[in-house]
Amino acid sequence: MIKLLALDLDGTLLNSRGEIPEKNIKAIQRAEECGVLVTIATGRRFRDALPVALQLKLNAPVVCHNGALLKYAQTLETVAVSLVPRETVRETLRIGREFGGDALVSADPKGKGVLLYETVSEANVPLQKYIAWGKRLHGAEAEEAVHRVENLAAVCDEIETVHISFSGTLAPMAELEMILRDELSDTATVLTTVYPRLDFTLIDILPPDASKGIGVEKLALINKLAAENVMTIGDNFNDLEMLEYAGTAVVMGNASPELLERPDFFSTLSNDENGVALAIEKFILGDFNGK
Repeated sequence: MIKLLALDLDGTLLNSRGEIPEKNIKAIQRAEECGVLVTIATGRRFRDALPVALQLKLNAPVVCHNGALLKYAQTLETVAVSLVPRETVRETLRIGREFGGDALVSADPKGKGVLLYETVSEANVPLQKYIAWGKRLHGAEAEEAVHRVENLAAVCDEIETVHISFSGTLAPMAELEMILRDELSDTATVLTTVYPRLDFTLIDILPPDASKGIGVEKLALINKLAAENVMTIGDNFNDLEMLEYAGTAVVMGNASPELLERPDFFSTLSNDENGVALAIEKFILGDFNGK
């Protein structure tokens, strides 16, 4: 029986307008009433996932930064965290600088988190939009949430880094991804989230022991649950490990074709068709209703 449900956020729980459909909210509430632990497992930074987690009043810690950080939304209690080694941070920033990429560094795992950056090129419109979105999202806390520094490498020698990212259009990010994988080797986990229709790729550089799969497994073990008790729902490549880990893996109708073609994954409707609610009703509430 499913006892833990982990939901990807963007493209899964949220519709294309960035909202949580009411049917999804009600299905999650019903699952929790049945004793199921529900969390979001997201590549987002904790602070960026916090508004959604608080809206849902989740009964489990958020799995954020692609599994590098497990943290309760209501109390800010940190359950587990992995850090990018400082030498790996320096090397990642060097590679990005030589390539011409704009690095974002996430720090402050004990608090709500801070996003640091040094430069944003004029051509990197997606990153400009992301930084502007982050500042709007956090309102009065915008300055402590998203902060520009003069020398990112120097600052990173003094902080705890959870996550580094680069973003941009598909072609250059594919090239940068190959360089990062080759030069960082096993000192970091490199994950990509690709949106072909938007010509946008996000590259995440994480601690070597971090992924959504590892994060969800940590949460399961803390609650003495096995993989067969876990259900995960996702839509992109950074969801792959948690989908492969879970006893019940569900892929959204709007997911990457490679994921939809996997015979070991179930599929549901898209994020604009309440696909999450449908999957919860089928695989969780159906069990509790004796169906």
